[in-house]
Formats: sequence, C-alpha cells, structure tokens
Amino acid sequence: MPERTLEFGLYGARGIKGHQAVARQLDALVDYIASPPTTRRGLAARLHYLTRTPHALAAARAAGLTVTDRTLKAWLDGARRPSNANLARVEDAYRTVRRHNVARHLSARLHRAGRGTRVEIHPVNQSGVERPRQRAVEYRTLNIRHWEAIVDAWAAGDEQAMDDAWVEQIVDLGSQWGQYEYVTNIGFAA
Repeated sequence: MPERTLEFGLYGARGIKGHQAVARQLDALVDYIASPPTTRRGLAARLHYLTRTPHALAAARAAGLTVTDRTLKAWLDGARRPSNANLARVEDAYRTVRRHNVARHLSARLHRAGRGTRVEIHPVNQSGVERPRQRAVEYRTLNIRHWEAIVDAWAAGDEQAMDDAWVEQIVDLGSQWGQYEYVTNIGFAA
C-alpha cells in the first residue's frame, strides 16, 4: 500500500499511529493497579498479582521477571527494595501478565456477540500545517466487529501485528482509510 510509505509530519501535522491510539484506549479499559510501583503498596500489589499462583509466577518469569524466589520474598516482606531497573521489570511483567489475563474477556466485551463496538476516530492535528497544505479530514465513526486480532496483538505487545490488524479494520473507510492511519485519538467504550 503506497499510502503507508508517506513521510508523516513532514509539513507539521501531529498525531500518533492509529494502532497506538487503540492500544492506549485498551489500556484505559483494563483496571490496572492505581498505586505506582515506586510506592510500597503499589509494589506489594504487583508482586502479589505476579506470585499468587504458580501459573502467574511462570507467566511473570516468561515476561521478563528473572529474579530469584528469595529476592521476591524479600521484596514482598519489605526487607529489601528493588532497584529502579528491577522496578521497571516488575511493572513490565505485571502489565504483560495483566494484558494476557484480560484479553479473552476484553475481546468478548468489544465483540458484543457480533454487534461490535462503535469507534470514534479523531483526525490528526493540523494546526502546525500551513493553510494551503491542510487537508479536510473530519471525525469519523466506524463499527469494528472483529476485535480478536487487535486484542491478541495488544496482549502480546506485537506492534506490527496490531498495526496490520488495525489497518485491516479501517479499510471500510474506502479511499479515505489512508487519512486515518495517523490520528490524535481513538475513542470507544465497552
């Protein structure tokens, strides 16, 4: 698709890729732990989530939490505090495991027994583009019925697969689909 090879932002338009906006919205639908991992409460909640069952611990290890069981116990007991690098690993492992755990439910929630979910697409911000180069791009609404590939790619953290799944869904916009590859926001509620 030649439209996907254009240099975005060349004339001052601002926005993000559509699949990144969808990922941000999916993250907003998931109930993550509100306390930051830098607080004792936030760290303890994340560690309990990651270590409550052998299956959760195995998923956390697969997601990149590679410290020993002894270190995990010391962190849980409050005897030691993880380094900043380990805090980042705990947060990444927590988000990865949480995404994986809620993906099936979220996919069903968005699919709504075949009815799909209405999505509002906000076009790129063209305030930095000179007047003759601005394009007439309006807000669009679209009903997305097939969420499985999008949610699976989001849960796996696969940017390319998510981009492909998102572009596959917006081809219903006809010849205008290339105008919505980059957006300022995508809104939907489920």
